[in-house]
Amino acid sequence: MAEIETLNQPVNIRSMIIKLVIALALGIGIMLLPRPDNLPPEGQRLLGLLVAVVFLWVSEAVPIGTTALISAAGLILLKIVNAQTAWAPFASPAVMFVMMVIMFGVVLNEVGLANRLMYYLLKFAGTKVKRLSLILAIGCTMTSTIFHDATITVIMVFAFVPVFMSMGLKPGQGHKLPMFFILLIPLASSAGGFGTLLGGGRCPLALEILYKFTEGKISIGFLQYIVIQFPICILTAVTTWAILWALIRPEEKELAGVELADPGPMSTAEKGVLTIFIITFTLWFMGDLTHWHYSVPAAFALLGFCAPGWISFRTICDKFPWESWIVFGAGVSLGNCMLDSGAGRFLAETFLPLLDGQPMFVVYYGMGFFGSFLSSMMSNSAAVALMLPIMLPMAEMMKMSPEAVTMIAPMTTSFIMLVIGCPPTIIAYSTGYFTQKEFIKVAVIWALVLLLVCVLSMLVYWPLIGFV
Repeated sequence: MAEIETLNQPVNIRSMIIKLVIALALGIGIMLLPRPDNLPPEGQRLLGLLVAVVFLWVSEAVPIGTTALISAAGLILLKIVNAQTAWAPFASPAVMFVMMVIMFGVVLNEVGLANRLMYYLLKFAGTKVKRLSLILAIGCTMTSTIFHDATITVIMVFAFVPVFMSMGLKPGQGHKLPMFFILLIPLASSAGGFGTLLGGGRCPLALEILYKFTEGKISIGFLQYIVIQFPICILTAVTTWAILWALIRPEEKELAGVELADPGPMSTAEKGVLTIFIITFTLWFMGDLTHWHYSVPAAFALLGFCAPGWISFRTICDKFPWESWIVFGAGVSLGNCMLDSGAGRFLAETFLPLLDGQPMFVVYYGMGFFGSFLSSMMSNSAAVALMLPIMLPMAEMMKMSPEAVTMIAPMTTSFIMLVIGCPPTIIAYSTGYFTQKEFIKVAVIWALVLLLVCVLSMLVYWPLIGFV
């Protein structure tokens, strides 16, 4: 059986060819199916391409970076969109923001702030794996209700990676301990993004759609939103930890041999980088006043890091995980096409009416699952923009509360099942401590259970506060 050596591991040629043939067959099969009237031809071709690409990503038949590039090329080849539209999302504001946030992680590691953060975290939480991981999960979820989940992920991931490297636990070796922590961080962070209006763009977007749909009759304020959503984040934090502890509990009881020395006084570079970080966070918080996109302060921050010589931009580029960033760009490109080609609307119009007449638990869970499914293949903001204009009229016909249906959207689009679903998972994936297949085995169960927790919370907690 022929094999070739790659940088990391041998590739089985026969297995690779079989997987490529299966992907091609799946894609062509979808495209040859009878086309429903409400599905444009471009939408059907996109669904075929999407199935093939997702299979290649999950099976890891070829490097995911090459699959990402082929997905954009496929959009052009199949005449779903033109070349400009296919490649433009790779440099979209969201993708560029993710690139710069991952660069922040490289900076944190290089100047020593990541090591300092880890020292104080271990000093507070200890080195016992169970206690440390629970505190970490709750901390990531709670802080992600205020800060961007990608920011929290990059800070914590780059704090933990040096610790695992010092323990001899290198990427690609299948160690459970680093996999457990590096998966816990992005999932816990993503699980908190819906807690306040500051947690992510999907939250204010959902309220804006509700306001327009009701012609200004219904609006939900900043504090009211927190009362409705934030307490549920406590449950999602603990549940996230419990699921990962049950699925991939590491054998180690303690981070053995990890004795980080007191880092001592902060260096000039650390002080400078920390100051720039604080200024950047402040500018992000002032977004409503400045009307700057998240990427603008991030770009100025990189200038602030490099101009004084605290770190060279060449070092940042050399240590940047470019493959993961390209995969995220492909995910955004495919997600945009889901909207533009009509494929997303077709899925919504096909799936959501099936919930009509079902018990309230089934309706809520079905809507939530659809949001999670969409968000796994496009940005969560795009998923909210797609699902709510269809869900709200349906809720009106079913005599459901439009406020409740609206609040489902930012919550459930936080739970993704594919690596490409959100920036935190892409950032964590870039470390190399888990494969896409390993991620899906955990993320699918995580998403389904968290949907259950959230639906039960809607049915029990929301009536107690008089929301529905």
